[in-house]
Amino acid sequence: MAPALAIAGTNAVGIGTFAPALPQTSSRIQWANSNWGQRQAASLDAIATPAALDRDQPLFREGESADNVFEVTSGIIRVFKLLPDGRRQIIGFLETGDFLGLSFNENYLYTAEAVTPSSVRRFSRRRLDALIDENQEVRRRLMAITANELLTAQDQMVLLGRKTAKEKLCTFLMNLSRKAARRGLNATRISMPMGRADIADYLGLTIETVSRTITCLKTAGLIRLLENHKVELADAEAIAELADAA
Repeated sequence: MAPALAIAGTNAVGIGTFAPALPQTSSRIQWANSNWGQRQAASLDAIATPAALDRDQPLFREGESADNVFEVTSGIIRVFKLLPDGRRQIIGFLETGDFLGLSFNENYLYTAEAVTPSSVRRFSRRRLDALIDENQEVRRRLMAITANELLTAQDQMVLLGRKTAKEKLCTFLMNLSRKAARRGLNATRISMPMGRADIADYLGLTIETVSRTITCLKTAGLIRLLENHKVELADAEAIAELADAA
């Protein structure tokens, strides 16, 4: 098992070596582009510690002390829970600008691992709480992020409980498309770096069902599989209709 990401100054059992993040786009530009003012961005920059994750390396594990909050600055992070029977239920894939650990629990409620080589910023919960107490704008925006997490959880319940395999996969593709559009990327040629096992554990399907459904969509001319983990939505309107069918 890959070691969880270590942060300088932590002493959690089994945690590996702290890895400095590689150079990347200015975090302050990212905050500003996310409608965070320069003042709020500067306040967060002052308490942030960058770090890097290898593919499949845990950021933290379910049950560990929730001493830090994290922001993804590059790559893809999967978050999941292990069910009592040992099965894995992925509850989300987080990308640049997404936060992890914004809960009020003493321990993390899920495990977070890198799908691809990724970078994050770590915020000490103690220092972030102090910033929230003194900065109303930061508090308001982080509360909005938390509220959006609840809405996402509700959408996931509908996805798992009411939709067919084809509708689930189309919903997944449309969610990736919308995320790409929000980041100013091509919304019809989307990146899908997660493997079919990850997709299956997110959608509540078997790997075989995911593979058959992808083949079905491809045969119907709705999608085209491209190189470098890219998928082209050849008929985005039809995919959207299937996604909204339930």
